[in-house]
Amino acid sequence: MRFSLFVHMERWDEETSHRELFENLTELALMAEAGGFGTVWVGEHHAMEYTISPSPMPILAHLAAKTTTVRLGAGTIIAPFWHPLRAAGETALLDVISNGRMEVGLARGAYQIEFDRLADGLAAADGGKHLRELVPAVRKLWQGDYAHDGEIWKFPTSTSVPKPVQQPTPPMWIAARDPASHDFAVAQGCNVMVTPLMKGDEEVAALKAKFDTAVANHPEVPRPDLMVLRHTHVHAPEDPEGWRPAAEAINRFYRTFDAWFGNKATPSDGFLDPSPEEKFADRPEFAPEALRGTAMIGTPAEVVERLRAYEELGVDEYSFWIDNSLPHEEKRASLERFIKEVVPAFR
Repeated sequence: MRFSLFVHMERWDEETSHRELFENLTELALMAEAGGFGTVWVGEHHAMEYTISPSPMPILAHLAAKTTTVRLGAGTIIAPFWHPLRAAGETALLDVISNGRMEVGLARGAYQIEFDRLADGLAAADGGKHLRELVPAVRKLWQGDYAHDGEIWKFPTSTSVPKPVQQPTPPMWIAARDPASHDFAVAQGCNVMVTPLMKGDEEVAALKAKFDTAVANHPEVPRPDLMVLRHTHVHAPEDPEGWRPAAEAINRFYRTFDAWFGNKATPSDGFLDPSPEEKFADRPEFAPEALRGTAMIGTPAEVVERLRAYEELGVDEYSFWIDNSLPHEEKRASLERFIKEVVPAFR
């Protein structure tokens, strides 16, 4: 099982500048490369300070110039916000800049608050049709002349300029949860990325079962890869309470997610307060004690043990999701422990 880093700039108040956050992200990415990680992933989100990435492309292009071996993943671009020609051309340009190290993930999108501002109020739940149309169109544009007459987009014969370095196409990933998404991804020859969020490892097994069903339904397609993305924090063995600050920080992260996802309040200069803790009085999965067992939080030995089970399950890539509202110094220390004391167990 290989490892990757999933990272964004995240800003919780105005004391930290965006420039400092950018430098922090770069530092973590360089640590991941030096530590043998296969890929650094950066996603797409708009007008929200707690997940800063209006486009992964310039961040990844910057990292391409700073690195030599690590692959660079757009994870994920939101299909309804991208015209196929733009998606094909920008990802191909990143592949040229990085000399063939680009990977692209695509998703239908989740936050209605973004759709209200970028997609004329399209229901976020309806973004799947854009995803299903975008994926094959981008692949065909990468390969040469192509005219498109779809439900969402129509354009005459065109092509991706530049063309990607990787042939016949760079790797494509689909963010999937339900069986139909898994089936679409596998049928298209795309790798699959999943996140169990606040559910336990039984959810990882359930998502793997959906993936396996899709693979079995498409014997004509070579088996794609499966990635699991989890909030991860490794604390020192000599600190038995080291899990608690991480669990409390991830609780804050998810309560902020809930505020944005709920779309009930107007953000103020890119900030929304986390939903109040009392809202989750009957939601035990939000409790720090529960998050200790669902998020990948633990000592190096505890993390190795859980990851062994993922490896045995058939997970191809584990992505260390480092966004969690903790200070940069805590993230850096956690990643360093993972590199020094967890990664070697899988080499």
